[in-house]
Formats: sequence, C-alpha cells, structure tokens
Amino acid sequence: MERQRYGELRQTATDRREGETMMRTILTALAATALMTTGPVPTGAGAATVTPASKHAAKDTQRAVAKALADSARADQQGDDARRKAAEVLAFSGVGPGDEVLDFLPGSGYWTRIFSGIVGKTGHVYAVWPAAGAKYAEKAIPALEAKHMANTSLTVMSGPAIRASEPVDLFWTVQNYHDVNNEPGGEAVLDGFNRQAFAALKPGGTYIVIDHADAAGSGMTGTSTRHRIDPAAVKAQVVKAGFVFEAESDALRNPADDHSAAVFDPAIRGKTDQFVFRFRKPR
Repeated sequence: MERQRYGELRQTATDRREGETMMRTILTALAATALMTTGPVPTGAGAATVTPASKHAAKDTQRAVAKALADSARADQQGDDARRKAAEVLAFSGVGPGDEVLDFLPGSGYWTRIFSGIVGKTGHVYAVWPAAGAKYAEKAIPALEAKHMANTSLTVMSGPAIRASEPVDLFWTVQNYHDVNNEPGGEAVLDGFNRQAFAALKPGGTYIVIDHADAAGSGMTGTSTRHRIDPAAVKAQVVKAGFVFEAESDALRNPADDHSAAVFDPAIRGKTDQFVFRFRKPR
C-alpha cells in the first residue's frame, strides 16, 4: 500500500509539472497577444441586447447531444461521460446542429469529438492549440485525424491570435482559464484572452468557461498553487471584456469540496467543485 501511495504521489507531481510547463510555454505567446488587445472595451459591453440562451430549441439541442453521446464511435470515451456531466453541460451551452464551435486547448479531444457529432454536416468544429503549444498537439492531432471527422479542423495557430477561419457560434474552454492568469502577464493576459474570445465569436455568440472553483473572495490567489479560481473573479473579468453574463449551471458543483486542496491531490482529483458559466456576446 505504501508503494502504491508513493506511486500515486509521484504521478501527481509529474502531472503537475507537465501541466505547469505546458501552460507557461503557452502563456508566453498569450502575453504578447494581451498587449495587442488592451484597447477600449468593445462596443455594446454590458448592453441588454442579448439573444436567447440558444438559437436552437431546447429539445433539438438535447436530441443532438444525446445522439452524439450515444455514437458507437465514442465507445472509448463514454465511460467518462457521467463524471463530466457531458449531457447536462452540453445542453446548457445550447450547442446544436449547424453550429460553428471553437474548442480551445482541447487536450485529447474529448469535447471535440462530441461537438463533431452534435453540429453535423452543416456545422464545423475548430480544435485550436496556440502556436507555443504545438508539441502538445503532436499526439492529439494524429489520434483525432484517425477518427475521420470531416467537419472538424485541427489547428495549431501560426501566431498569437486565437481565431477560426470564420466567426463561431460557441467559444469553449474547459479547465484552462485559471492557468491564463499564471506567469507571465497575470490579469493583463486574461483580459487579452477574453477579448480574443469576444473577437472570435459571431454577434450573439456564446462563451462557455468551465473551471475549478476556489473559495469565495480568493480572487486569483490560488491559480498557480491550487489551480483554482474564484468564480466571481472570472465573471467580472469576462464581463469587462464586453460579454454579458447569462447563466450558470450547477451540474459540476460539489459542496463536499472545501477548495483547500490542489486539484491534482488524489483525494479530490476528478471530483473538484467546478463552475460552468455561459456568457453572451451582444449583437
């Protein structure tokens, strides 16, 4: 048992180092982007001209999500769907057939593959890695290419701007937002990142941020240690970039998590209290 525990702790430390190294490399590029995007808040910031939660009827979104999740081509992923509350979170996002989706820093492509099934032949999914994170796409891209998703583009950006080839309906990022606050650049980088999300979206488009929650009032003090962020801080930052906060889902909330442990701690890993925020770009 002691050897097993040692192995778990050693793997945890390795995971943490790899994750921090990845984000530090990526953030160097994002810092430059932040300096290019610190102009005035976009026109319409805080305005009340917000579209409904989705251009799709709820039943159509639910039907498309259920079909995509049940696809036999996802058999290798489906065991993780319940833990990730995939059905609830995707329904909350309002994504549906025909949508254009930008999946930022998609990891192994869990969400990318689901989005491909949801948007269908008339939609498109852009899985995007920043230029500085190219080496982290080296395994993911060939694996995703092997799935032959005709409606999906797998892109390592050639420069600092986070863009698809056309404006998108949904900008999606999961468990990445807190890392954008870490060195170098801090909150200025976050401001730039949020403005890039704003620019990448169509008017009326949706911005979904999912991340590990930190204690109320903690702000961004735990982003580099516990890898958590205060939900209130996120809400304030994104609204500052011109978005309107629309709704929150409690699908991933866990009241048993007291926010004191780092997210890599084996006692809480995979069970952290997470917030799911939906923001809207005004028309």
